Amino acid sequence: MKLNYDAATDSLYIHLSERVAADSDEVSEGVVLDYDGAGVLVGIDIQHASRRTDLATLSVNKLPLGHLDAA
Repeated sequence: MKLNYDAATDSLYIHLSERVAADSDEVSEGVVLDYDGAGVLVGIDIQHASRRTDLATLSVNKLPLGHLDAA
């Protein structure tokens, strides 16, 4: 899983897998779910992310992490 934030557009994208999105569904204003060709959720796009969540803090709790990258 990867989290990418674009300050220019204030958008946060949560990559749930490396599969390519084939379809999208806006589930609420500014929140789009991306699905692969088989209908499996592969990503979440959140527009105006800084208004919806605290981007200054990331908390990870009880995840079985084998590797952690920080940019």
